[in-house]
Amino acid sequence: MLTFSTAFSQPPRRQRTAFKTDTVMAHDPVMAFEDGKYYLLATGMGISWATSTDRKTWTVEPTPFLKEIPQWTHDSVPGFRGHVWAPDIIRKDGLWWLAYSCSTFGKNTSAIGLMASEKLTGPWRDCGAIVCSKEGRNDWNAIDPNFVVDDEGTPWMTWGSFWDGIQLARLDHTMHLVSEPITIARRMNLRDTMKVEPNPTSKFAGRNAIEAPFIFKHDHYYYLFVSWDYCCRGTKSNYRVAVGRSKSVSGPYLDRDGKDMLKGGGTILLEGDKQEYEAAGHCAAYHFGDDDLFICHGYSAKQNGTALLVQRKISWTPDGWPKLE
Repeated sequence: MLTFSTAFSQPPRRQRTAFKTDTVMAHDPVMAFEDGKYYLLATGMGISWATSTDRKTWTVEPTPFLKEIPQWTHDSVPGFRGHVWAPDIIRKDGLWWLAYSCSTFGKNTSAIGLMASEKLTGPWRDCGAIVCSKEGRNDWNAIDPNFVVDDEGTPWMTWGSFWDGIQLARLDHTMHLVSEPITIARRMNLRDTMKVEPNPTSKFAGRNAIEAPFIFKHDHYYYLFVSWDYCCRGTKSNYRVAVGRSKSVSGPYLDRDGKDMLKGGGTILLEGDKQEYEAAGHCAAYHFGDDDLFICHGYSAKQNGTALLVQRKISWTPDGWPKLE
């Protein structure tokens, strides 16, 4: 039986009304579908969100998706004030499970929280932390979660940002870790990171410029999408998406040339065209209806680097690699 904590603190309220748009500002977007409606969740105070029936016109909601943030998040992550990063959401065993990132910029004292609900509209129940990291204790960063369920029905979670790269661990039926994390993708070994230029976004941050994993199953392969280089710099961002694949959810993930992503491999799938988007990254992938859909945020070249929702259909090459249309 699941038990839930009920101690919460209030995030700040935004005083505005809902509005409709076909151009959604969204950072680190994910989607879910229920009762004929798409839900778009993204980084923001208490998680920003919008809804749509066709993924074309969106209603941007005025209040946070999470009405309350558990008090333990503030206690565990000094400086965290309710600005939730990079959520992920999945339907399993009759419940919606929501993972969310609590951190401060450039530091790896972080936590990935968990909530559960029967409906996307809530109420959401606090299930505590899935995993935490601490500066000086862990060589990885507990942010950017992504749930994946393997062919046997076992849930896993991948996460990570900089430091030692992308982590993966098996979960139990309550969506909490039951295995030690393993590293499945990195740009370089930790011992080599001092050879590269410091992270331009923060003097505290790691230099292993890989984050935002998302694992998507297609036919016989699990595809690991990751974001390389740097987000959050507006028009100076150089974010891009790379991919590899494996027949096992735990890897190894190889790129199109056969290079292991654990050793810096990755095939570029999307990067900025410098006309519409300066850079693009932090993606997710879904099977909706008859289509496979890729989403991410792109830094708009025409709107001074504003992060906008990008949606692209995925097609597949004859040898089984994703291609964006």
